[in-house]
Amino acid sequence: MADAGTVQSLIAPRRYIQGRGVLASLGGHVAEIGKRPLVIADENVWKLAGDKLAASFSDAGVEFRREVFGGVCSHREIDRIAEVARKGSADIVVGVGGGTTLDTAKAAGHQAGIAWATVPTVASTDAPTSALSVVYTDEGVFEEYVFFPHNPDLVLVDTEVAANAPHRFLVSGMGDALATWVEARATAEARKSTMAGGMPTMAGLALAKLSWDTLIDYGFSARQAAQQHVVTPALEKVVEANTLLSGLGFESGGLAAAHAVHNGLTALPQSHHFMHGEKVNFGTLTQFALEDRPTREYNEFASFCMSVGLPTTFADLDLANISKEELETVAKAATAPGETIHNMPFTVTPAMVVDAMVAADSYSRALLHESGHQAATSSH
Repeated sequence: MADAGTVQSLIAPRRYIQGRGVLASLGGHVAEIGKRPLVIADENVWKLAGDKLAASFSDAGVEFRREVFGGVCSHREIDRIAEVARKGSADIVVGVGGGTTLDTAKAAGHQAGIAWATVPTVASTDAPTSALSVVYTDEGVFEEYVFFPHNPDLVLVDTEVAANAPHRFLVSGMGDALATWVEARATAEARKSTMAGGMPTMAGLALAKLSWDTLIDYGFSARQAAQQHVVTPALEKVVEANTLLSGLGFESGGLAAAHAVHNGLTALPQSHHFMHGEKVNFGTLTQFALEDRPTREYNEFASFCMSVGLPTTFADLDLANISKEELETVAKAATAPGETIHNMPFTVTPAMVVDAMVAADSYSRALLHESGHQAATSSH
């Protein structure tokens, strides 16, 4: 990415709403934006929240059209949803579900020339607030980022719904959000451009750092709450960090190596069943190795990841036997022209990425071994 010069920029959604039970108010909020909503969600989400969605629109006196999401945010699926919106004369697309559903809703709404809203049912990514979509091939391999002229018109997060999801989603969201400060810090140091255009603002960097601090302080408690499917103040804080703070922080703070390594990992079919934030987290550890962060920093971060269940080794991503050729495939994809790894304050080559991934895995395995050894020693 080109140097950003002296221009700075901060972008954000028109409205962000979060709280227990707010899904019941969705219809009223959507009615302030459009009268003919097209709601997209996958079959699982319809089973989970379909009745609540229908009731909220009924209460608001709004008729909506339902369309089942196909499962991958690909150009084919975006084109299909946009055509459904046009044929039905929809004036707003409402995506309900996980990150790929929301990204598809944003892209389809933009393509159809209408408004769009995001309603995450899990706190697993920072996709809900952003003015971009991550587009994959039909097979699930990362293809490109697609940018839009504005952020969602509405973001609504029901923390009760998020708490009732498997706790792995919240933990994956932490992995995505923890990268925000690490990448924004590198982007600012390099004076490179953010997704919002221009250099990071002080506000963008502060939000990114607040996301990190919130997760480190409350992440373990929030994981326990999510495991028991209860809403606590810690869970509310972490949902906000995963969704709003990380969303604003990555977009107006900048991405760097962590997300590029994630994108590289999608080139390996055996990684496809892992969640976005889980792969990003290994990318963050790789960025730590590239940056040669102090041992204390690495210990603190890796130990926190282990405490909440985020992947820190190749084995955690079912890549224990990864070959040199596969590592090179990941590294080549991560350093492709236009990738965010070029926001690092130094030139990064594929060979450097291979070495950093191997170093990150080795360090984490050593830390696991040491912590296991200490636990065994203290038990005697």
